Amino acid sequence: MLTPLANADALRIGRVEFVSPDEVKVLLDIEAPHNIALNSGIPRPFPRINSYALIPNESGFIVTQIGWITTEQSQFTKQRNVKDNIVIDLPYPLRKMSLNLLGILKENISTDNEKPSYTFSRGIEMFPTVGDSVLLPTQSQLQSIVESGLNRHVDIGTSPLAGNAIISINPDRLFGRHLAVLGNTGSGKSCSVAGLIRWSIEAAERELSSKQNKSISANTRFIILDPNGEYTTTFSDLKNVNVRIYGMEEDITNKIEQLVVPLWLWNTSEWIAFAQASSKTQKPTLIQALRTVRDNISLVDISPSHNMRRYLRTLITILKIEISRGNPWAGGGHSKGFKDLIKAWERGLTIDSSFSNNERQALTTLKQAFEKFYTTNTVSNEDWPIYTQPETTILLKEIEKTHYKFGGKSTDTLPIDADVPCPFSGDDLLKSIEANAELMNTSDYVETMLMRIKTLLSDSKLKPVISPDKKITLDQWLDKYICPSNCKNGSITIVDLSLIPTELTYIITSVLARMTLESLQRYRKISTGQTIPTILVMEEAHTFIKRYNSDSENGNALETCAKIFEKIAREGRKFGLGLIISSQRPSELSPTVLSQCNSFLLHRISNDKDQELVNKLVPDTLRSLLRELPSLPSENAILLGWASELPVMVKMNYLEKGHRPQSNDPEYWNSWIKNRNNITWKEVANDWQQSKKTTNK
Repeated sequence: MLTPLANADALRIGRVEFVSPDEVKVLLDIEAPHNIALNSGIPRPFPRINSYALIPNESGFIVTQIGWITTEQSQFTKQRNVKDNIVIDLPYPLRKMSLNLLGILKENISTDNEKPSYTFSRGIEMFPTVGDSVLLPTQSQLQSIVESGLNRHVDIGTSPLAGNAIISINPDRLFGRHLAVLGNTGSGKSCSVAGLIRWSIEAAERELSSKQNKSISANTRFIILDPNGEYTTTFSDLKNVNVRIYGMEEDITNKIEQLVVPLWLWNTSEWIAFAQASSKTQKPTLIQALRTVRDNISLVDISPSHNMRRYLRTLITILKIEISRGNPWAGGGHSKGFKDLIKAWERGLTIDSSFSNNERQALTTLKQAFEKFYTTNTVSNEDWPIYTQPETTILLKEIEKTHYKFGGKSTDTLPIDADVPCPFSGDDLLKSIEANAELMNTSDYVETMLMRIKTLLSDSKLKPVISPDKKITLDQWLDKYICPSNCKNGSITIVDLSLIPTELTYIITSVLARMTLESLQRYRKISTGQTIPTILVMEEAHTFIKRYNSDSENGNALETCAKIFEKIAREGRKFGLGLIISSQRPSELSPTVLSQCNSFLLHRISNDKDQELVNKLVPDTLRSLLRELPSLPSENAILLGWASELPVMVKMNYLEKGHRPQSNDPEYWNSWIKNRNNITWKEVANDWQQSKKTTNK
């Protein structure tokens, strides 16, 4: 039978036998429970791996966690009456256990009529010594350990190791410092993610309603990137939340709107990754084409004078690039190619009848400057000329003077940002690539790149996504996908990526993630430091945030996508963007993203590489808790990191079937013996093959 320790609520179970910075070894009392502690407040399993014990000292109680339990042969014996008048001595084993030190539990000052309360804090002020008593904590002490921390507003489950104490989290810590939900398929990751979103919204609504005595929606914002289409019906019952679902195809029945990610939102890296542009010729041509086409002025219905000004500005930009490369005086094939380039530029200096006298005179003078430039060849071979840097700079100055005569300004000659999201059409981009390829003398090298872009633009299934008939402005797009400007309710944006072609999925995901970050960055800038707290959820993160070879010369679509999430992981917190990544293969995730996640919710993990990676997330003294990962049942997880004062095992709250993502295992047996599906492959084939009809307005 356990006996209370003097001046303590907890009950003694043993004494300290050995102390080191890594662990404390304890000799259990003979009277300590063998399986169930009946007089510890409520019946509780003891001893049990990863459960808690206390060691009293001057600061209060040292909180410890059981690492291992063993028995060893004792030198003492115990007498037993086997038969009448026969007594023999039998060895009696001693029980020992190892404790990992977690922190300090201090009793709060209270009146005589109040129950004692405690406060837990991480870190050890003073180590125990040999002979110190070890106590079994009471229920209130267990709750104080597990339920520690400030602003714990959202209940996510209970702790089976702490008398089913309620596990609550601080949303600022959980979402503000990024969260990784890791575990095998079928371990409950998706349900945990869906539950965290739902429970957070419900907790915020309860808080608001209790203060104003009426139902009020919370101002929450979640953006879910769903590669498998699991979340389309998960939040349909939330009445006070503006749930918006976007997919590859519009589906009025299931309230799925048409996903629109216009191609003019793509930045340079995303276009290069999609077009697989080579670094020597295709990439510079594509960048210059994007600079030109993002001028936000239509390529048709403009005056010849304005068109010439644009042409001269393009020449200035390209010539500056060529000078930076040293092409005019590099010798060899470079100089020969440069002469052909200059000849092509001169042919474009055509005088239109609508030009003014000053404009005509300026073009005539510029043509003479070109003719003079040809004579500055420093070698006798006209086929392989070499021009000096000063003479090339003089030609640049003459083009700039002519540009000024046509109404251009000095600031206009600077390269236009190729990443500014100014609208343009696919046809405009193709024309710009072809025109700039001719000006840069790279027409023979951009055919494969042009073919890929033309194939993309000609796909009628993708046209509503990347080039919709109904034009959308940047502010309209931000209002729909990032945060509604006049939304009185919270918002959940679900993007179903399941039917998008694989090679384009990375680009679409990259654009959505990047636009979310950059829009919040710019909002903070114009609002003098205010933020719009938003949570970006990435399912199947190992597919999109994968390890990549950083030494590769040309980034592919996967690398481009991963780099965006790495930037969000590093910088998102400052702009109010939190990140939740859910993955079944943490060993394949980008180390940068994983290292920036300060909280982890770990479900069952069986793979040895994944276990090895996860073990590095916690200190050596607490790794005993992670040994349970391979055997964790569904709905159970281990919460550790910034969101929890100490690693704790959590039985997640029950999530009703209708509130779960559609990721259930298939029912093979019922299909074999009960269900008789009438398969109509014709409808599937028609939907698969038939191009979506579009009408030009």
